[in-house]
Amino acid sequence: MGDKGLKKDIQTILSANTVSEVWEPLLAYLQQIGFHHVLYGFTRFHTPNGFGDDKDHLFLTNFDQDYMKGYFLEGRYRHAPMIRWSIDNVGACSWGWITENMDSFTKQERDVVAFNKKMGVTCGYTIAFPHALKRAKAAIGLSLEPHKGTQEEADEIWAQHGEELEIICSVAHLKLVSLPLPKRMLTKRQREVLEWIGDGKTVADTAQILGLNKATVEKHLRLAREALGVETTAQAVLKASMHNQIFTF
Repeated sequence: MGDKGLKKDIQTILSANTVSEVWEPLLAYLQQIGFHHVLYGFTRFHTPNGFGDDKDHLFLTNFDQDYMKGYFLEGRYRHAPMIRWSIDNVGACSWGWITENMDSFTKQERDVVAFNKKMGVTCGYTIAFPHALKRAKAAIGLSLEPHKGTQEEADEIWAQHGEELEIICSVAHLKLVSLPLPKRMLTKRQREVLEWIGDGKTVADTAQILGLNKATVEKHLRLAREALGVETTAQAVLKASMHNQIFTF
């Protein structure tokens, strides 16, 4: 891939307005380079005890349903060695790191390694992205086609294209975290009432501004809290803002 192709794809990603408009050109670029399967994950709610509610994560992948059922839905990702690496590090890491550090893994981590080996997901690279927020974590895994290729081949691809891969993946990540989280979408009215409450207006003020009665505003606030999985309106305003659901065009 030449510089002209890279610049064109970056421009496409930067002008995107939806998650799919970022994901599709990124995936096409990575596949042309040689990484046929990709998994991107981002959360703003990581703690020492875990990653929080799955609905607060953004996961994007072209792995098949069987793999994602075992890796994501059954929770194996929470103990994946490269996830552990990405929590503690920034930058790129060859999956050869797994073989080199197998002796230090927990039983749960070894089980994930065995699952990936069974599914043929063993050769690739992980990029962990830096973030200014302490609880925000994001990484992308780039895999050769399952059951095909070797880690040496993945390392050769990285040696040739690693710099451009880090650039386009980083640009895509920064664009993705600026977009609304699809799993926590609010209705137009829910967004409006949270915006006015977030601006310091009371329920009565918000009702007058929007031409509604107080009971209707309270209903929209309740539905917004339920959609966001929080208990208070203050928490709803904060979470909606973190998920880019309010004060956006």
